[in-house]
Amino acid sequence: MPPARSVHITHPGSPLVTLDRIDKRFRNGTLALSDVGLSVQQGEFLSLLGPSGCGKSTILRLIAGLSEPTSGSVIWANTRANDIGFVFQEPTLMPWSRIIDNVALPLKLAHTPRAEAQDRAREALGRVGLGGFERHYPRELSGGMKMRVSIARALVMRPRVLLMDEPFAALDEITRLTLNDDLLALWQAQRFTTIFVTHSVFESVYLSTRILVMAARPGRVAAEFTIDADYPRQGYRSTSAYAQQCDAVSAALGHAMGGTATL
Repeated sequence: MPPARSVHITHPGSPLVTLDRIDKRFRNGTLALSDVGLSVQQGEFLSLLGPSGCGKSTILRLIAGLSEPTSGSVIWANTRANDIGFVFQEPTLMPWSRIIDNVALPLKLAHTPRAEAQDRAREALGRVGLGGFERHYPRELSGGMKMRVSIARALVMRPRVLLMDEPFAALDEITRLTLNDDLLALWQAQRFTTIFVTHSVFESVYLSTRILVMAARPGRVAAEFTIDADYPRQGYRSTSAYAQQCDAVSAALGHAMGGTATL
């Protein structure tokens, strides 16, 4: 993984992407989002925290252009579709293809010459700690390794924005904590803007520069927190500041859910 360095985040200037008064109603009549407004600054690590069904994943899909709002606007500042990488809840790897070909797939679809695509895929695998596994198949990897491949595939296009939809939710706690640290090391090294969906208060406080707490359906932003701790954050979980921030975010989540949140 890339070496960590001490970083304090500031966000001057115009937002990279803004959601302006977004409503999203599905064809079955469900109102998933109501009057959602939020802005994301270049280089920040923003977490969307909330219960199932509050529209977190819907927001990611709107930002990625995979869905359209019923009303309102998604406003970008000079970002193209291939500037966005998406990591889903499941790795969604092609079982019949070797790992390097799974990672190179977006480049293949973009008609990148094969030699360049293979080199970039090999580089991306090295960045997520999977150098030497290029010729393996997905069935030969653990769940955590498969998720690393998924992250490498998203990063191989060198995106400005990385969207992550609960990527570590299905992993064991030890693997999840390790991948939290590895993701932050990548983010510090490459400074891509990250929008991260999670159910975990602990994870959101540890990873983020900013957290938006979502209320239950119809989804809307109920609270916002700035996390001022510098990076790297190894050791942050054992501090009183971390515990206090988790308590505050948990209380806001409980209020947004009608008083029923847990850490």
